[in-house]
Amino acid sequence: MKLYYAAGACSLSPHIVALEAGIPVELEKVDNKTKRTASDQDYWQINPKGYVPALALDNGELLTEGPAIVQYLADLKPESALAPANGTSARYRLQEMLGYINSELHKSYSPLFKPETPDTVREERKEYLRKRYRLLEQRLAQHPWLIGDHFTVADAYLFTVTNWAKHVALDLSEFPALLDFQQRVAARPTVQAALEAEGLIKKAAA
Repeated sequence: MKLYYAAGACSLSPHIVALEAGIPVELEKVDNKTKRTASDQDYWQINPKGYVPALALDNGELLTEGPAIVQYLADLKPESALAPANGTSARYRLQEMLGYINSELHKSYSPLFKPETPDTVREERKEYLRKRYRLLEQRLAQHPWLIGDHFTVADAYLFTVTNWAKHVALDLSEFPALLDFQQRVAARPTVQAALEAEGLIKKAAA
């Protein structure tokens, strides 16, 4: 399988999940501005949606949308416990959380990365994000992870999206449980490996 990604983008989430599950994936970097891949292919021809992530499956199909990809990867290795079993109440809770992160956080960050976004809109989006983070702060104050006592694909997604806060000057200091969560996830060896592979942190000296 091949994962099309852009460094630090939402594709970091399935990258982390693949490493957590021990699933080998080939990485192909996509330039979000030119829409060319590292092998100089037109990314629009690979994924008509034009954005990452996209996972090229071994059967020739292409799977898109981060929440779908991370669940697919988790289901390939159910013993990893990265997603509860299909059909269970816990699985629907996972999907509930993935949907919340996707619609309420992920998309709310988008205007903050655009230099042409007016300051009034920028401040409104930041306040909206802080409001949505309050629910997660309450949850993380009670449990170390979003779905209880173990790491799941939802945690990989939340970590990835929340990592953007520092790039858009979003102050999250009012959320200590969330900041502790970010540190816990960042310290995981698989997360360190993904960040290094994408050039987001330097490789530790031997």
